[in-house]
Amino acid sequence: MIVQSVVKESFTVIGKEGSTLDGGGFIQKLWEDANSHFDQVAHLAKRDQEGNLVGVWGVMSDFSRSFMPWDNFQNGLYLAGVECIDSAEAPDGWTKWIVPAYEYLRVENDQRDVFSQMLQYMREKDIALVGAVHDFTCPQTGKDYMLFPIRKL
Repeated sequence: MIVQSVVKESFTVIGKEGSTLDGGGFIQKLWEDANSHFDQVAHLAKRDQEGNLVGVWGVMSDFSRSFMPWDNFQNGLYLAGVECIDSAEAPDGWTKWIVPAYEYLRVENDQRDVFSQMLQYMREKDIALVGAVHDFTCPQTGKDYMLFPIRKL
């Protein structure tokens, strides 16, 4: 497991929002909804110089919407979406979140227990988790990552 420190300034995600109160499989349903209606937000998506999407995000927050970890890592909110230009307004049926700036520990999500392995790694290194963990998919490589916030900027 390769752990990298990365800094990410505040960014905007527009996506489909749900919560653990929606029942099992809710995250998969959010992604299906977001992907099948992506054309509604494609024009708002942030892109690089070549026109590629900058990022696809599964952003998490506690119920207070303060971007703290889920209650017992079991209960909270999830936004399945795409990084967008900051001035973008969410279309009807979509939700806009502005994620604060953090320093993260980033690890590729290529194993079943990456989350628990990272929490163990952080305990061993005496590194505190200061916010909710986010899922990130790099559109250029297709690789999935988890980002663990360790310092609010």
